[in-house]
Amino acid sequence: MSDIHIEHNAALIVIDVQKAFEDAYWGRRDNPAAEENIAALIREWGARRRPVVVVRHDSRTPGSPLAPGQPGNELKDLVGEALGPDQEHLLVTKSVNSAFYGEPNLHEWLSDREIGQIVIVGIQTNMCNETTARMGGNLGYRVLYPIDAMHTFDAIGPDGEVVTAEELTRATAANLHHGGFAQVVRTADLVNAMATG
Repeated sequence: MSDIHIEHNAALIVIDVQKAFEDAYWGRRDNPAAEENIAALIREWGARRRPVVVVRHDSRTPGSPLAPGQPGNELKDLVGEALGPDQEHLLVTKSVNSAFYGEPNLHEWLSDREIGQIVIVGIQTNMCNETTARMGGNLGYRVLYPIDAMHTFDAIGPDGEVVTAEELTRATAANLHHGGFAQVVRTADLVNAMATG
């Protein structure tokens, strides 16, 4: 990994860590340590009073476990537990892949606070996380992407072949790194950088 610099007001963007993703509806997942790493980074940001944004997907698809009013729409308990009762945070709700197309407007919120660096964690690696990272890179944000603080699920390609969650994660890391959208890192690297920074 190259050197990691975490800016004093870097925002942690916690995407779609919702109970629906615990359901077998989605199929086989990767990275069983994702939730532990997400919680560790939320606690790290909270301990230093750095900005945290929690993003919730409110699906408009009929029957979706992520639809408002469904139990799966709720955030996983680890989010509230890691935030603690006193940690201020912004809640953004969205119905598409990018957290930049939600309410309230994430780009405006970050710009108003002169935040130029974001750290993306959550679910799913190759869906909402990657879309938000790509758009963040396009908007000029310096994006850090701790690939082990997220997970995804196996997917079926147009030819009917299963692409494993691990393969999708490797592809996302390569896409973001090679395309210059984000710096792909590990949770431990971020924690160490904050401790020494």
